Amino acid sequence: MTHTAAEADISGRADLDVVLRHFYTAAFADPGIGPFFTEIAGTDLGVHLPRITDFWERALFRTADYRRNAFAPHAALHSAREMTAEDFGRWVQLWRATIDGLHRGPNAERAKAMGERIALTMHKRLNGADAPTESADGLGFVPLAALGLHSLTSLA
Repeated sequence: MTHTAAEADISGRADLDVVLRHFYTAAFADPGIGPFFTEIAGTDLGVHLPRITDFWERALFRTADYRRNAFAPHAALHSAREMTAEDFGRWVQLWRATIDGLHRGPNAERAKAMGERIALTMHKRLNGADAPTESADGLGFVPLAALGLHSLTSLA
């Protein structure tokens, strides 16, 4: 029986590489958070991707050596343009939609949960422990528009 990628769990670095390429394709194109990557940070995906893959490989599988400070670049971005609950919520939407479009299983679920925890932690560190985690319209940290994002992960 042949399994499609969306039926298989995230099993290692190669899967993470695909997830992250899909995610950054969507994130760079996003009108809300895209400018953080493209205009403010000027992210070079060729340089960034191996580092962020190391981060996620270490987080999920403890197999990569990641010794960078993940907070520092986010703090620099935040000082250039405030990163709000809505921005972090959008990141979480795209992250979850990307994973859901590609993988199913315990590692995929753990990656989604970790992404949400990391986004919340970053938001609180940048904006203060009492920073609101809801959007101005009260829809919450992960807006309901996430339901329509699965088609973004079909990008090759």
